[in-house]
Amino acid sequence: MAIPAPPLSEVLALWPEILLSVAACALLIFDLLTSRERKAAIGWWCFGVLVLTLVGTFLHPPQAGSILSGMFLADGYAAFFKVLFLIAAALTVLISLRYLDDEGIQRGEYYALLLFATVGMMFLAGGGDFISIYLGLELMSLSTYVLVGFIRRDDASTEGAVKYFLMGAFTSGILLYGLALLYGLTGSTNLAAVAQSLAGLSPDNPALVLATILVVVGFGFKIAAVPFHMWVPDTYEGAPTSITAFMSSAVKAAALAGLARVFIVALFPSAEIWEVLWWILAALSMILGNVVAIAQTSLKRMLAYSSISHAGYALIGVVAATQAREVGLTGALFYMFVYLFATMGTFGMVILLTHQGFRSDKIADFAGLSRSAPLAAFIYIIFFLSLAGIPPTAGFVGKLVVFRAAIEAGYIVLAVIGVATSAIAAYYYFMVIKTMFMEEAVVQPQLSSSRPLAIGLGIMVIATVLLGLFPAVVLDAVTESVKLLQ
Repeated sequence: MAIPAPPLSEVLALWPEILLSVAACALLIFDLLTSRERKAAIGWWCFGVLVLTLVGTFLHPPQAGSILSGMFLADGYAAFFKVLFLIAAALTVLISLRYLDDEGIQRGEYYALLLFATVGMMFLAGGGDFISIYLGLELMSLSTYVLVGFIRRDDASTEGAVKYFLMGAFTSGILLYGLALLYGLTGSTNLAAVAQSLAGLSPDNPALVLATILVVVGFGFKIAAVPFHMWVPDTYEGAPTSITAFMSSAVKAAALAGLARVFIVALFPSAEIWEVLWWILAALSMILGNVVAIAQTSLKRMLAYSSISHAGYALIGVVAATQAREVGLTGALFYMFVYLFATMGTFGMVILLTHQGFRSDKIADFAGLSRSAPLAAFIYIIFFLSLAGIPPTAGFVGKLVVFRAAIEAGYIVLAVIGVATSAIAAYYYFMVIKTMFMEEAVVQPQLSSSRPLAIGLGIMVIATVLLGLFPAVVLDAVTESVKLLQ
């Protein structure tokens, strides 16, 4: 019996994913026809495709609802995350163009893999079924594994990629086992159908408890929450800095998008099981991430541990959503959106001081930056203030929204932990600022002359300030997208 073809309208609802997939394949062909000296042109083509898709998604987001027999959901929630992923990918291309030349890794497959990873993220955010969510997760992960080890001559890059791949493959298997158990319990992989079936099961069901724990472990790794964070410092330090920026923002946001689909929709009837687990992971991530970051001398490792702590802050919103769904998810989504610009900006500043034969991956490398490049030092202060949650930056509003959600949902202790660890974070962020302004440089810092990098950093710092002063526009959009979460 022939399987009927899906309606054309449903296929076209996935036009952003289709466009990026076709573009990624086309870039691989263009790479074969482009000389080594002109590889950067492929990056500009990639940037153009991302901007075109971003504008189209922003102006005319697909709103077809459930499509392809419920495998995908073209709703406002998916559209919000697609915009976030496209912004992150476009900024990654801008900060990569000159950096790849300096590292000697300017190749077309870099940009193709970036597009494939973005497509996987989109499938993850718009998945309406365990199968589509898992496929999106693996497409994103496999592309990222290769990108982490893209500097093949660098042992640190290779080591980081191997650790990421081994740990990722292991936890992907754990996640798959958990999803398979849920299928066995409910007889369906559709999120809405799973939720309906779980409503009739006792929360004390041993198979349900085991399945929930396995799924928490799987997503805990993808979002880099403690204690599933051991791969993060080495992977972030060894990966190309532009990919580190992409992973710390877009990959983390994609994991949160899929996490919310699975737990807030499919597993919501069993919230009393996973609520405690995510509470513990959020608290551990905030505490360990911020405390261990203090001892780091490598800026990339410090930011890696900082990234772990920010996963904890986002998870506060997920926990709060069990009691106040819209408020909690609004806090988590808004936090990831504003966090994108600040965290990518900090890694962009690392690239700014990277030039051929030198990598500015030590905190000491930024000594005296305020005297040699006062504008760059000022921009870095803005990014650090946002990550620390100090007004009037976007990070302050993000933490305020998340902590308010925790308080409204009754998680006072979790909110207190968040505030206390934010104070610890301010300490090590200001240590870097102290290095820039109060210490003498052993070697005079040299800035990259990349115009695309300067444009990218300009966009990030402007967004960080404007979202702190005028957050209502994005907050309203986030609130509407959460209401449409199915």
